[in-house]
Amino acid sequence: MDIRSLLPLVSLLAVFISCILAVFLLTVRTRSWLSNALLAGFILLNALDISSWFVNRFLVDYPTLLLLKISLNTLINPLFYFYALALCYSDFRLRAKHLWHLLPFAVLTLVLMPRFYLVDAAAKQAFLAHYGGTPEATFSFVLGHLQFVFYITATFLTLRKYRRTYEENYADTSIITYRWLFQLTVVDTVLHSIIVVKDLLGFTPYSQLFNGLELLVGLNATCILSWFVLKALYNPTLFRSIDSSLPPVEQLIAQAQVAAAPAAMSEPAADQARQALIHRLRAHMVQAEPYLNPDLTVQDLARQLQLPARELSVLINHHLDQHFFDFVNEYRINKAKHLLKDPSQGKLTVLEILYAVGFNSKSSFNTSFKKQTGLTPTQYRST
Repeated sequence: MDIRSLLPLVSLLAVFISCILAVFLLTVRTRSWLSNALLAGFILLNALDISSWFVNRFLVDYPTLLLLKISLNTLINPLFYFYALALCYSDFRLRAKHLWHLLPFAVLTLVLMPRFYLVDAAAKQAFLAHYGGTPEATFSFVLGHLQFVFYITATFLTLRKYRRTYEENYADTSIITYRWLFQLTVVDTVLHSIIVVKDLLGFTPYSQLFNGLELLVGLNATCILSWFVLKALYNPTLFRSIDSSLPPVEQLIAQAQVAAAPAAMSEPAADQARQALIHRLRAHMVQAEPYLNPDLTVQDLARQLQLPARELSVLINHHLDQHFFDFVNEYRINKAKHLLKDPSQGKLTVLEILYAVGFNSKSSFNTSFKKQTGLTPTQYRST
């Protein structure tokens, strides 16, 4: 079977899966409806692009609709970036200021205006017949790939900030939001790199390689969309977000230094007060065992200690030189070590112990345990 004849079938399958997933995302009951809606929009626009392999020939008689469909690709990358923001930050909302992200679509429309949108039907047909060799097509190609680089970089920077803030303020070890978005962004980058190579080959005589890469893109898109479906079905409540107003610890330290400068206490007195607070914090961790709560946050712990959350965050993340994430895990692992060695708890399985000490993921527990002891929980129990 010729490669070209497989493309419509593969793309039709990908579009069908996309529609199923989009309906699921838009109808599933969840508190993160905005992020689901943005992901659904991202998937549907990708499906619209993929549908070119079997739809475009039916749109030849409707040139305006066909070129508008092609121009809509400029909205794919902003939607993905908005999805990342909505998933990472619980207080993210679409606002009027976000309309500037429509600028690439508007610019492309203006570029196409003189020789396409403002001419008669016959001229539009003639323009489309040679569209691949027009300056407008080259501009669209360059704009699309530059736009991708911009938004994928912005997404990776968002993820870096999210992870740092998460580890400084939360003790839930799964970080499922970060892992999902990181995987998704990497996959999107790899797939787009293949598309870049495919598009560049379109300007060369190597048409057979171009056709092969088109099929590869279609197959990859189908597999990735199937992965989306499975991920969404296994995690219908995706995912845990944080408040975007939470500042990094470095910023808190700088603010504290500025605020304390006019009336700063002597360094020995400040150090003595800090050590007393650390002693109070550690005593609370041992006696009250707040770490047993898998969803413990620095705000929760601050309320228990009747301290400002910012002060506690700086104390742990800066003065103890540990992320809140690692600070809490240290107590969880110590508790797990005690349970593993306690003869009266010999009937407890490792899985039961990890849940009992505040973990909610076996892989996270094993990683943290081995990092602290150099052994797996099973090895530690048998020593």
